[in-house]
Amino acid sequence: MSLNLSTAAVHTMTNKPWTLAQCCDAYARAGFGGISVWRNVIESIGIKEAARIVRGSGLKVPALVRGGFFPAFDSSIRQKAVDENKTCIDEAAAVGAEMVVLVVGAVVGMPLTEARKQVTEGISRCLEHAQANQIKLAIEPLHPMYAADRSCINRMKEARLVCEQLRSPYVGIACDVYHVWWDPDIETEIELAGQQGTLFGFHVCDWRPNTRDLLNDRGVMGEGCINIPHLRACVEKAGFKGLNEIEIFSTEKWALDQNVYLNEIAEAYKQFV
Repeated sequence: MSLNLSTAAVHTMTNKPWTLAQCCDAYARAGFGGISVWRNVIESIGIKEAARIVRGSGLKVPALVRGGFFPAFDSSIRQKAVDENKTCIDEAAAVGAEMVVLVVGAVVGMPLTEARKQVTEGISRCLEHAQANQIKLAIEPLHPMYAADRSCINRMKEARLVCEQLRSPYVGIACDVYHVWWDPDIETEIELAGQQGTLFGFHVCDWRPNTRDLLNDRGVMGEGCINIPHLRACVEKAGFKGLNEIEIFSTEKWALDQNVYLNEIAEAYKQFV
């Protein structure tokens, strides 16, 4: 049975050439249920206009993307990161998002254990502001290829340990299949996240075995080797009831007619998710 598009949200970065207004119009017209908003589409128009566009679209907003990048050797840089994440929370509240997705950061030369401590501390310093605005903070584990300088949290287990330390209903995990499909403990960690109430988000795309770029060569669902239906079944069994978020970075796909590309995404979602 194919999935209804109303169960999916599309990240604006998936259709990078489009403006926020174009994304909202196209996603709503195609029948998608939601939109996850990247901050780059807000910068040129301002948060007031962005909020007007998004709230007027009728689309649900699972997430604002992205906050994070907490670790730094310099305490003043860590403070700037906290301040920037509070701004992310304000923007999420303005557009009606449920959560801010956190790409937590890493620093070349800093031990991962120290970076994770700084991530936990940084998130803790944002919690009061998150709670006041009713915005969740979703830690997104990133594939180990990003461990050097983008994310010191690479498995759901590491994200879980942060959640267990902070023990807040506003801190959880965004599970992106692109980053975690390889983890032999993924089923167990999804189950644990469900039990602990920390499974906030579920992102889909595909891993191309012959990937040409570590950042911008993700596949449309069905183009790669991830068993997405299995992982979707796992998150649903764990109690996840949110929208499945389609998040694809692809230089190849961004060069296409974006309306044609969106149709491709829609058919792939129905068939391979």
